[in-house]
Amino acid sequence: MIELDEIDRRLLRELAADAALPTAELGRRLGLSQPAAWRRVKRLREAGVLAGRRLRLDAGALGFGVTVFLGVKLAAKSQVNLADFERAVSAIREVQLVEHVLGLYDFRLRVVARDLGDFERVLRRRIMTLPGVGALEANVLLSEERRPGPI
Repeated sequence: MIELDEIDRRLLRELAADAALPTAELGRRLGLSQPAAWRRVKRLREAGVLAGRRLRLDAGALGFGVTVFLGVKLAAKSQVNLADFERAVSAIREVQLVEHVLGLYDFRLRVVARDLGDFERVLRRRIMTLPGVGALEANVLLSEERRPGPI
């Protein structure tokens, strides 16, 4: 594990807010030169703390007005069933996130759809036909108050 100082933590907060921030601007905000900011970013990348950049799209603006969190319990559990399910569900475009969890369900999925009818189609024709699917529980997202950010 890498030791992070206060400047590293501030750098991570800045990049979490805007991952495309140029190192010159990042350095200015942190009171560092551009090369010093670049060296810190490089060190954090090499240590695995920074694991790439992601563009966050607004699903609603793209016509996906419904987000559903779907709990999936597999009918039978084995390494083969888990791997088969993960591989199959990851191939479904509307499934934005696949989390293997401990608890009542084996997996938690974040599914986007144009509307409830579209979600029903995805659920019936794609998700329910996957290998090993047992019980399901759907929770429709009403609002999102806080998006994931820095730890």
